[in-house]
Amino acid sequence: MITESDRRLIELGYKPEFRREMSLFGVLGISFCAIGILTGSSAAFQTGLFSGGPLGLFWGWNICSLFMLFIALSQAEICSAFPTMGGLYFWVSKLKPELPFLAYCTGWIYAIAMTLTGTSGNLSVALFIASLAEVGSGRTLTRVEITAIAWGINILSGLINTVGTKAIGKMSNFNIWWTLGGTLVLVITLLVKAPVKNTADFVFTDLENTTGWSSKGFVVLLGFLQAVYSLEGSETAGQVAEEAVRAEWLAPLAVVGSIVGSWIIGLAYMLALLFSVQSITNIQATSFAIPIAQLYYDAVGERLALMCLAVICLAQFMAAVTAFTASSRLYYALARDNAFPAKGAFMALNRYQAPYVGVWMSVLIGCVVSCAYIGSVIAFNAILSSAAIAVMLSYLQPIMIRVFWPSSLKVRGPFHLGKWSWAINAISFAFSSFICVLFILPTAFPVNKNNMNYAVVSVGTIMMLVVTTWVFWGRFRYKGPVATSVVPSKRCSGSDEKIE
Repeated sequence: MITESDRRLIELGYKPEFRREMSLFGVLGISFCAIGILTGSSAAFQTGLFSGGPLGLFWGWNICSLFMLFIALSQAEICSAFPTMGGLYFWVSKLKPELPFLAYCTGWIYAIAMTLTGTSGNLSVALFIASLAEVGSGRTLTRVEITAIAWGINILSGLINTVGTKAIGKMSNFNIWWTLGGTLVLVITLLVKAPVKNTADFVFTDLENTTGWSSKGFVVLLGFLQAVYSLEGSETAGQVAEEAVRAEWLAPLAVVGSIVGSWIIGLAYMLALLFSVQSITNIQATSFAIPIAQLYYDAVGERLALMCLAVICLAQFMAAVTAFTASSRLYYALARDNAFPAKGAFMALNRYQAPYVGVWMSVLIGCVVSCAYIGSVIAFNAILSSAAIAVMLSYLQPIMIRVFWPSSLKVRGPFHLGKWSWAINAISFAFSSFICVLFILPTAFPVNKNNMNYAVVSVGTIMMLVVTTWVFWGRFRYKGPVATSVVPSKRCSGSDEKIE
């Protein structure tokens, strides 16, 4: 019996290949896990603390969460109409089929971004482990040791993804409860054990500026990057749409729900951190691998700091695993449409229903990129910063099409924004464009070789690589989505019929 979701997939031109074993909770968990609210807020906390301080962190979080919700709504509307693997890439290919270059670039940039996001997450796990060693034993791990740990985490992420849909779905379910329970534990521990509680005046109005820039407004805006970095990843639900029951409903609900949940949980966690921070100077001068470890050490002591860091570390690992889930599915989708080489290899599924070649290519790239950390922390940070920018650039493509070509969404899914559609897309487009520019601006002044924001170089390199592959290979092979179903697509070729 063909389910409603499989029928829709066939109408879009694809033969169902995956078992639909993910419930709403599982799909929501994928997005929630990819966002990694505990981990993103912890790993990037010092960015906002030094650029705007508590004022920038609190107000930046709420402002950015609102705009990221608009972006999620824009994505959910498209996802409901096209609930297929490939996510952003497939959406662009259907919204603007006469410009295959846009879809090709979106797919490649997003695939690279997801792979680098997983790499970043796995190195963060290694840094949390290094911080645990420093707090617990006083031993400082070398860059080589931290990189070796990152290699092990990359390989473990690959093994888990190779097991397939059931394992990832169960892990995502567990992650929701771990994040909720972990946040509660962290908040209570901080507020109960911190020897000195900061005042509301400090939490909501204190402005900190260690950047060297004289413009207070610009400094606060730089602090916004912490919030945006922490909230990226909600669209990951679209990558597993072909593995979800009633994907036309569940995937868009997961995209939006993960942002709403992350906004609330992240706000509670951030307020606990701000009320409990003992010394911003100590955090800035810390020798710990992850600066937030110093905040916990000062606020709750050695033993409880170890517990808190372990909670965050496990959440970080699950988030990184999910990034490789997304990248492997995206490689599958690109290969299926002749937008990626070695089509047969990247479309091959093992007995666990996992596109294992894409999984292990992500692991290989992650291990290679992690080696850059040995030579230069600055170079490695530039590579990973480019991942956050690449994600926002990928967000920008389908939203831009919806703004400038409103009639491009010829098929409406059950999740639709109605008369508010264009306005929400326009707001999302403006914010995404603004963040893409903000991400590449220098974060310190005066600018020198040690504090230069090299993300613009790494992003430029990624874009040149993608354009080069298009010129010499892609334009001869990629013409748009390749139908694999035995039933021809009827509804996606121009009809304005609404799907219920």
